Amino acid sequence: MSRLSFDFGYIIQTLPVLMVGLKMTVFISVLAILFSLLIGLSGAAARTLKVPVVSRIVAVYVDIIRNTPLLVHVFFVYFGLPIIGIKLDAVTVGIVTLSLWGGAFAVENFRGGTDAVSKSLIESGESLGLSRWQVVRHIIVPLGFRISFPAFSNTAVSVIKNSAYMTGIGVVELTFVAVDRMAYDFKTYEMLLAIAVIYLALIWGASYLFSKIERRLDFNKKTVKGGKGRGGFVEKFALSFRRGN
Repeated sequence: MSRLSFDFGYIIQTLPVLMVGLKMTVFISVLAILFSLLIGLSGAAARTLKVPVVSRIVAVYVDIIRNTPLLVHVFFVYFGLPIIGIKLDAVTVGIVTLSLWGGAFAVENFRGGTDAVSKSLIESGESLGLSRWQVVRHIIVPLGFRISFPAFSNTAVSVIKNSAYMTGIGVVELTFVAVDRMAYDFKTYEMLLAIAVIYLALIWGASYLFSKIERRLDFNKKTVKGGKGRGGFVEKFALSFRRGN
């Protein structure tokens, strides 16, 4: 029975190639997270305001994306759209499909946050003479964003992990590079361990960044010398309302 050998030197040797794949993974993930954020905020606002037609379209979009596999979306856009004359390169398909997938979940993240905003705060804003749009802009969206950011950060982490699906259409990201090296060098265990460690480091780094942003968004923990409040309109309004109650 042959002994299993593990070549750490091979991992060190192939690190430069893996870093090329990691750069593509980060590139796709960052853009997809940013677009997911924009889709999520826009979609949540449309549903919160119950904009005619638009809110219904957003609801259907969310329902379809959340209840079908991401890989189906990837293959549909990459292999299906060229049939009707829409041909996109693999990297663009990766960004588009991940953005649409993350955006659907982000809509629900932020909608849950906006629904959790205290009705008393909304009524207080209206009693101060704020229009419906001003209430949404200055109270509902900012506070809802703060409430739902932890949920969105989980969606963002999932976007990073799901970028591995892009190997199915030939995007030269981290998983694709590792699979390619396994096919040539037959160093399966080495490559699997290497990308597992790299993904762990990437996810831990992203989680740490999101936790820092989350702490900065939590205005309840913001204090200054002399006990005076700081921050923008939302912080001052919410804090003053709470003190008054």
